[in-house]
Amino acid sequence: MAAINQTSVWLASFHLLGMAGPEHLHPWLSIPFCLMYVAVLLGNFILLFVIVTERSLHGPMYLFLAMLAVADLVLSSSAVPKALSMFWSLSKEMSFHACLTQMFFIHVSFIAESTILLAMAFDRYVAICNPLRYATVFTHMVVAKIGLAAIARSFCVMFPTIFLLQRLPYCRHSAMPHTYCEHMGLARLACADISVNVWYGFATTLLSPGVDVVLIGVSYVLILRAVFRLSSKDAQLKAVGTCSSHACVILMFYTLAFFSFFTHRFGHNVPHHVHILLANLYVLLPPMLNPIVYTMKNKVIRGKVSQVLFRTGQVR
Repeated sequence: MAAINQTSVWLASFHLLGMAGPEHLHPWLSIPFCLMYVAVLLGNFILLFVIVTERSLHGPMYLFLAMLAVADLVLSSSAVPKALSMFWSLSKEMSFHACLTQMFFIHVSFIAESTILLAMAFDRYVAICNPLRYATVFTHMVVAKIGLAAIARSFCVMFPTIFLLQRLPYCRHSAMPHTYCEHMGLARLACADISVNVWYGFATTLLSPGVDVVLIGVSYVLILRAVFRLSSKDAQLKAVGTCSSHACVILMFYTLAFFSFFTHRFGHNVPHHVHILLANLYVLLPPMLNPIVYTMKNKVIRGKVSQVLFRTGQVR
């Protein structure tokens, strides 16, 4: 019996169903999805190009933005092309190993992005609340170590899920009601007890991005407390405007992601098409908005991007 179960794993090939029910809407949904993905690629590649080519933008804050852009590109590119292929009925099949690979990169890039957002929040906290120590705290070596720590942390968290999924028998269950592969989406296709997968996923969600979002919230509270101590009302309004726009994008990123993660475990009454739609938005909307928000709220980057795109921007 064990041999049969192992064989069922290696022969598994999954058929993506997307939003089961309103399948007739797939071609129409592909239009905004495709446009948003193009915006993700253009926005993040332009931001990366500007930061890499401009030596004046090699400071810690801009290097974190470059890391964020890379994480956004990996997150979207791991999920969206296959979803579009499914929407256009080009290819709905996915091998077991391809599914594992996609799942791994989606979750690794998400955890890495969460770590980078936490580092950016701490960067802003030190810059605003303790500016005299900023240059000694955020050296290039420290920034590089944070980038490596983000990769190592996400890899260590997600690597065990590969073995947790490989050990399960799938008994030829191949219809996956999703547009891409997720850890719990894959586990629920197994014909065996998946309680280990459920609790491991729950624990890692709370202990990695869950802890990150709490620490990010604390950082922004401390930043706002320091801002409201400023004597200049204009400086207060400018800082609050910048923090609020960043906080909205961060909140959207975590809200959509946590909704997708916890719906797999507890959201049995959530309509399937709503779950799948929001699961796709979490890999599209924040990566599309991040370069826009961080570019528009930063005068230096805004000027450099204008120079690259239109050759008219001037940095003063």
